[in-house]
Amino acid sequence: AVRMIKVNVDENQQIAAQLRVQSIPTVYAFKDGQPVDGFQGALPPSEVQKFVDKIAALGGGAAGGPMGEALAAAAEMLDAGAAADAAQTYAAILEADGTIAEAYAGLARAHLALDEVDQAEAVLNGAPADLADAPEIEAVRAQITLARQAAEAGPIDELRAKVAANPDDHQARFDLAVALNASGDVEGAIDELLELFRRDREWNDGAAKKQLFTIFDALDAKDPLVMRGRRKLSSMIFA
Repeated sequence: AVRMIKVNVDENQQIAAQLRVQSIPTVYAFKDGQPVDGFQGALPPSEVQKFVDKIAALGGGAAGGPMGEALAAAAEMLDAGAAADAAQTYAAILEADGTIAEAYAGLARAHLALDEVDQAEAVLNGAPADLADAPEIEAVRAQITLARQAAEAGPIDELRAKVAANPDDHQARFDLAVALNASGDVEGAIDELLELFRRDREWNDGAAKKQLFTIFDALDAKDPLVMRGRRKLSSMIFA
């Protein structure tokens, strides 16, 4: 398999000097710790793919492997907080193959990490129609919805006080859940929405249930908070 690593030459000038880097981008392929091939300057995606396939063959890797490696590398960048680098990598992947749902979702998540909500939504809107229902894309759509809500979230302490003063103030409880989720307290948000559903499941056209599903969709299906929340919601629905 081929693994892609990005090196900042300004921060690693010794490496750049050793490899005689004279222009950006410069790409080197290493095998067993030694450079075996490389190129300088931008190449068309088809030529980059040929280069990667050739390097993969040196190590006995499959031709389909490099794209998966690139996706994994982009995900690692995003997890490490290098959202701009991740965005560039996902964009390059989509330029080479515009049918990968994971790449559209990753690029959108990178924009979200950069507080570029409109750009994130534009990425998903630009995906092929047959990818619209892909789980990765649906998850990011939910994250975009929550991000827009977070921008208008009210102060948590004031909302808590409103709910404490009047537990049947459903709007205040809903707004509190939005604010809690925006602050990172997802568990608290789920609990408030479950309580709202318990008190009045039909309020505001079933807003509590809809918001719960939005939060669930934005998270991993195996997240303990999602599994616990779904169990509690189901027990209320079928009680």
